[in-house]
Amino acid sequence: MISPEKVSATNICRKDNVLYLLRTENITKSYDSRVIIRDINVHLHEGELVSLLGLSGSGKTTLFHVISGLAKPDSGNVFLNEDNITGIPGYISYMLQKDLLLEHKKVIDNVSLPLVIRGVSKRDARKQAQPYFEQFGLEGTEEKYPSQLSGGMRQRAALLRTYLCSHPAALLDEPFSALDMITKGQMHKWYLDVINKIHLSTLLITHDIEEAILLSDRIYIMTGAPGEIHNEIIIERARNERADFSLSPEFLAYKQQILDILKQ
Repeated sequence: MISPEKVSATNICRKDNVLYLLRTENITKSYDSRVIIRDINVHLHEGELVSLLGLSGSGKTTLFHVISGLAKPDSGNVFLNEDNITGIPGYISYMLQKDLLLEHKKVIDNVSLPLVIRGVSKRDARKQAQPYFEQFGLEGTEEKYPSQLSGGMRQRAALLRTYLCSHPAALLDEPFSALDMITKGQMHKWYLDVINKIHLSTLLITHDIEEAILLSDRIYIMTGAPGEIHNEIIIERARNERADFSLSPEFLAYKQQILDILKQ
């Protein structure tokens, strides 16, 4: 069995001469004899941010459970680099919608918890986590408790914990949905800056069309029951050129295209 520490972000899977960091191959999953998702094929390149957009009940979270190894598919496989990690947890970071910070632990102990779980001593885990506090905009919060942080800061702490859990790729399930509009906009800009600095590849679940367009390199649209990937949209505007993107005709054209697909 491979170990998470041995997975290298520079050791990318190859399929049909195309390089992928992460990919699924014909994933189908049922619960209680009901097919939830069927023949799902998605992929993630190194450094990409890809959104999974769809209506409630289309199976997005079920797919994340399979990719993360929390659930085994009825059929199909999940690959990280060349390794088949189907049904094996611990290789892909997974952040749920709620931050799930432990209120009785200080922020630095919350974010370094994945390292402790791996067997790193508490002291060494703190040392490893400390340098990332500045990059994640958390400097000065190390000795605070979660209740002392704003909603945006709690999400930053949760994202740092997710990053420390496994470096190559992260699954984020609506991480910004609980934030107010202004804070959400600030977090969008912040997250794009962070992933550019640390080269984190991200697969993001969202119900927010505008969020998907603003953040993503590509968008998978998941519809139906059972859920299937019916469309893939490539956002041509570079991520570092999206300061006023939401006000542009190009942005509105992407939004209309997605709305038309969802209406179908």
